[in-house]
Amino acid sequence: MSKTKVLICGANGFIGRNLFEHFNSDDGYETYGTYFKNKPNVFSPRIFQADLRDKDEALRATQGMDIVINAAALTDGMGAFDPTTYIPQNRVINNNLIEAAHINRVKHFIFLSCTVMYPSSERPLKEDEYDLNNVHPKYKEGAQMKLEGECLCLSYANLGITKYTAIRHTNIYGPYDKFDLKRGHVLPATITKVMEAKDKITVWGNEKESRDFLYIDDLAKFIEKAIENQKNNFELFNVGYGKTCSVNKLVQKIIFCSGKKLDVVHDLEKPTVETHMNIDVKKANNVLGWKAEIGLSEGLVITLDWYHNHYPR
Repeated sequence: MSKTKVLICGANGFIGRNLFEHFNSDDGYETYGTYFKNKPNVFSPRIFQADLRDKDEALRATQGMDIVINAAALTDGMGAFDPTTYIPQNRVINNNLIEAAHINRVKHFIFLSCTVMYPSSERPLKEDEYDLNNVHPKYKEGAQMKLEGECLCLSYANLGITKYTAIRHTNIYGPYDKFDLKRGHVLPATITKVMEAKDKITVWGNEKESRDFLYIDDLAKFIEKAIENQKNNFELFNVGYGKTCSVNKLVQKIIFCSGKKLDVVHDLEKPTVETHMNIDVKKANNVLGWKAEIGLSEGLVITLDWYHNHYPR
């Protein structure tokens, strides 16, 4: 039997690298990957360079593929993020790949959106409860870009050639993340702070923020469920653990899992977003039979173990 050809766009990034390894380990798939500048440190002749901002290169990359997963994006943490640099380029990448999938008659296109378009909420929000008028100003441009990508997926899905899945995922974490104080998001940046600290760590903001954290393997398993079980030509899903954790509690969990004893100091002068990212993930379970399996404590232990092996002291 012929294998299903799956392309991971952005296989050198955190999510893309994990997705490439996940699908490459499955004998049912013939896995390919693209990178822009830095080739991932993984042996595979099926990883190739492509500038997906170029429409012709996007067409070339996706030609002959059964499934295309768009994990290609220029990203950074809150401390380094510049929307004037990243948003326009990511918009072009999204548009090129979504259109290329249709032109090349790809069977299924997976668009990694995010939860950036949801307002702060104490209760879980469903897929139709996004609100650009009430999102944090730092998120607004990115939210608009992601919504444009979702709408473009829906438009091409209505033509009946390619199936599209838009995934509004929460904060993903795990191996190969950006364990970098400048470029990393809150969880990997905090791990770096904890592991490098001697007696205390400084955290940006205060304990009022909360996020939903999803381990990377659960995202990969969701994508498999979508490939196997999605019937409609277009579906939009919230994908997360389904529970929020305050940043303050996250810091304490990381310290506990690390085995270290540290004091925590909050720096209120640094950039922070005081929101509660709270989503309803019932649709993913009801439609696809998916539910997150790895809790935050378990995921942190796995991630810290990976960190110890790759960042030895």
